[in-house]
Amino acid sequence: MIIGTAGHIDHGKTSLIARLTGKNTDRLPEEKRRGISIELGYAYWSDGQEQIGFVDVPGHEKFVHAMVSGASGIDYALLVIAADDGPMPQTREHLDILRLLGVDRGAVVLTKIDAVESSVAEIAVAAIAELLAGQPAEHWPLFPVSSLTGEGIDGLRAHLLNESRQYQERAKDGQFRLAVDRAFTLPGIGTVVTGTAHAGEVGVGDDVGIFTPGTANGAMRSARVRSLHAQDQPAEVGRAGQRLALNLVGLSLDQVPRGSWVNGVGLDNAATRCDVVMQISNAHDRVIGQGLQVHLHHGAFHGLAKIYPLDRDRAAPGEACLASVVVPESIAMCVGDRLILRDSQAQTTLGGAQVLDTHPPSRGKRTPARLAMLATLPGRSLEQALADLLSYSPLPITRVASSWNWRSSDVVALAQRLNFPVAGDVIFHPVQWEAFCEKVLLSIDETHVREPEMPGMELNRCRRVAAPQLDADAFSELTASLVGQGLIVQKGAFLARPTHKAELSDAEKNLWRSIAPLLDESPYNPPRVRDIANLVNIPETEIRANLRRVARIGEVTLIALDHFFLAHRVAEMAQIVQEIFDQKGVIRAADFRDRIGGGRKVAIQILEFFDRIGYTRRVRDDHLIRRSNPFVLN
Repeated sequence: MIIGTAGHIDHGKTSLIARLTGKNTDRLPEEKRRGISIELGYAYWSDGQEQIGFVDVPGHEKFVHAMVSGASGIDYALLVIAADDGPMPQTREHLDILRLLGVDRGAVVLTKIDAVESSVAEIAVAAIAELLAGQPAEHWPLFPVSSLTGEGIDGLRAHLLNESRQYQERAKDGQFRLAVDRAFTLPGIGTVVTGTAHAGEVGVGDDVGIFTPGTANGAMRSARVRSLHAQDQPAEVGRAGQRLALNLVGLSLDQVPRGSWVNGVGLDNAATRCDVVMQISNAHDRVIGQGLQVHLHHGAFHGLAKIYPLDRDRAAPGEACLASVVVPESIAMCVGDRLILRDSQAQTTLGGAQVLDTHPPSRGKRTPARLAMLATLPGRSLEQALADLLSYSPLPITRVASSWNWRSSDVVALAQRLNFPVAGDVIFHPVQWEAFCEKVLLSIDETHVREPEMPGMELNRCRRVAAPQLDADAFSELTASLVGQGLIVQKGAFLARPTHKAELSDAEKNLWRSIAPLLDESPYNPPRVRDIANLVNIPETEIRANLRRVARIGEVTLIALDHFFLAHRVAEMAQIVQEIFDQKGVIRAADFRDRIGGGRKVAIQILEFFDRIGYTRRVRDDHLIRRSNPFVLN
């Protein structure tokens, strides 16, 4: 368990931790000279069985950013209030921040009882009760103590041990996440980062990704864990809920400043916008309007952001609302993360927020359907929320996994368990899946009525008309499902109903009979329109028009300008491409040219055609198979 202090400056937080643990957490010379905490301090205490970590936070108003950083990963709070002062401004602000961060377990520690009369302490206790009334901390136990004499310390320590024994460890599911609140180098060791593990687990030898705010697009750097300490003890594995020190290999100190995140390699959760549920503090009189610039605190990071209330124009103190948060540079966040919002001068805590969606749409953010969906999300697990998320829009598996910090395989398993269709790495709500299928069938039917001479509706055109939201892979699997049900057939690059048949006129058939043998003489490099026209002594325009009509019934395919290939030869070339890919893992123009004969230019044009229709995709000078051969002939 990790315990964090909170409270006003000079109320005895550091002295209390020193008395509990035997360690002075003020380590900087300036802290010792001035007698105040400036940076976060860390200490640990164990009774031989339970290992408790303590985070000591500064109490000065200028260092609230450090307090938020320290409180972001704690399980239990010690609200420290001096008996000779009672509640003070930072007592109230720190208490507000704890509430906004969702820290609802804690105790109140009344310090310096040795310095006041009992009547003064009673006044302080009454003021504390008034402060906490109606808040989660209202029911926290109160411990009067003296860090100087030790009075009350044993009772507090026993209480904390009991709380630690009852503490339920955070779930280790999902990818590893650690918020870096300190980084340094040690001679002979190298770069070391410390922080609280928010999720997952990490082991010695594991590869990790380092997310540093401010790098281009939140770029990830790679590193490896050489060794680690968990709760101040050498360990092989560190888990969520522990304070960890990681010795990282592969990066320098300046590449991992405070505010960075150490992530599991598979987690890519960079975002510049998120939708949140926002709670406005009632400790001020500010109104949150559209585009208000604030200081945003997330983990150990803090920077500027803009706030846009979604379900209202302005949000008043004490209100809760849905809002959009926009940051100028990517930060690493997941659904459920807590944010603290302070004014642009970093003097007042305006409110807090919990992340609901890390990939909000750029349009339609305020539609009733969108707002209704967002309103269902607070406090729900992915299993509980997935149906509502999908009712608004299909979602890529990788996006769901990174947003909610699940592994992609677990997201797929969840979708299958809930009977949600998955196509092309996209999850659909069953109702939406059926709606897309109906749109595809309707588009094909309308094409048959409008263009009966066509073999069907061209595949890419069908996607643009019926399902522009879907990528080529998802749409291909959707149409394959319809083919499997016998509702449509695929003829090369065309989709049609099984009963549809396009035909040529008698004149067109006669001309086509004279052209077809010419195309088959050199099947993988047939003559172009101009060459055919010269061979049969017919104008180019007539040849071109005839071949286009024949293409509509699916017997030829236009590969490049005025270059038509017989459909069954295109199917053969597609099979050759598959064979090369199976043998070498990639398709290169030279290898394809050697298989089909002819020149390099024609080979490149054919491969570019396969890229265009989505059979392959180009990666630099190579081509990779994307889906099964669409030209297989029955």
